[in-house]
Amino acid sequence: MGKVSFLLSASVLTAIAAPALAQDIVFKPIVEARLRYETVDQAGPAPLSSSRDAQSVTMRLRAGGEISKGPWAFLAEAEGTLAIDEDYNSGVNGKTLYPIVADPETVEANRVQIQYRTKPLVVTVGRQRINLDDQRFVGSVAWRQNEQTFDAVRVEYMGVKNLKVDLTYAISARTIWGVDGGKFGSTNRPTQIDGDNIFANISYKTKLGTLTGFAYLVDEDEAVAALRRNSSQTYGLRFMGSRPLTKKVKLSYLASYARQSDYATNPVDYSADFVTAELALDVAAFKLTGGYELLGSDAGATGIAGGFAFQTPFATLHKFNGWADKFLTTPGTGIQDYYAGAAYTVPKVGKAGPLVASFTFHRFSSDRLSIHYGDEYNAQVTLKLNKHLSALVKYADYQRKGIASYTGDADTKKFWAQIDYAF
Repeated sequence: MGKVSFLLSASVLTAIAAPALAQDIVFKPIVEARLRYETVDQAGPAPLSSSRDAQSVTMRLRAGGEISKGPWAFLAEAEGTLAIDEDYNSGVNGKTLYPIVADPETVEANRVQIQYRTKPLVVTVGRQRINLDDQRFVGSVAWRQNEQTFDAVRVEYMGVKNLKVDLTYAISARTIWGVDGGKFGSTNRPTQIDGDNIFANISYKTKLGTLTGFAYLVDEDEAVAALRRNSSQTYGLRFMGSRPLTKKVKLSYLASYARQSDYATNPVDYSADFVTAELALDVAAFKLTGGYELLGSDAGATGIAGGFAFQTPFATLHKFNGWADKFLTTPGTGIQDYYAGAAYTVPKVGKAGPLVASFTFHRFSSDRLSIHYGDEYNAQVTLKLNKHLSALVKYADYQRKGIASYTGDADTKKFWAQIDYAF
């Protein structure tokens, strides 16, 4: 309660301290809507069966606005999700005979923030959206209907050429599980996760790319052991850039390494490595991508049986390790993801466009014990219909190899069709 009072007090004091400004007041409305159909065919574990698919039709609406005057702005945004067809396990509705579609019905204050922004400095106080780098460690989980936001103070400083310092202190993560979080025994899926979280991200631009150093201290200060095990300290480096090879050919590259260990109330004593490397080649309308990612495992971890692996609980996890979402929690034996993909862009389709079609293949194996978990095929087509509307169809097919190797390891097929509107 003291932390919440601190944030509210900071917001009020900041607003009161704002100097009188001569600029006009500007109001920017926020209106967004998304209609989605999703189906999941998962062959186990019991009681799940491929004969009982999850079928969901959900509508998400966000509405609010931002009032600004000079460098000061106040933003408030509400978010609600309606389940039109709820033949699915939302994770918090108790329908455990169906596979999970993590889009529960909910209504909430999604963002409420005060912001001071100038060219060298941006300070944001309140409930806010935070996306760092490619969202591998901290993100808003925008793929789900109810996004993840943080009650936080964030400072972004760009006063030195080519340098950006991005520091966040967050007292709570507002999860995708919404107002019904924790119900029907889903104690590891709460509405919010409190703790003293620190996200530090410092980047420097060079001619070859951007070098980033980061430190993420995750403190899930909750009574549930599964959540406390997510408390970790992660320190690492990331380098990302691109170079034109010809007028129509561009090479992009990414490499990152991090070391993670237990932190705060985590009952597990462990340390593990993270490695990623990716190359992408843009050739006119085509893009080819190949990469590797490791979330390592510590066989000697104490406080848990079977080892413990590198975790990223605040990441936008759907972006990584396949769209079937089989590895939202890293198995105790870790994961190695070898992937390759291709995409093709059509700039115009009549008056619409662009249209982007993509395909990606993943091969998943463990970090320890030489387990081939399975393979996955992902395909997607997106189309920008006009200034406000876009459409998407998407498919994921995870095929397990051998016996089940981790919780939820089963053949899984998912299909999505959706329409997005943004004012």
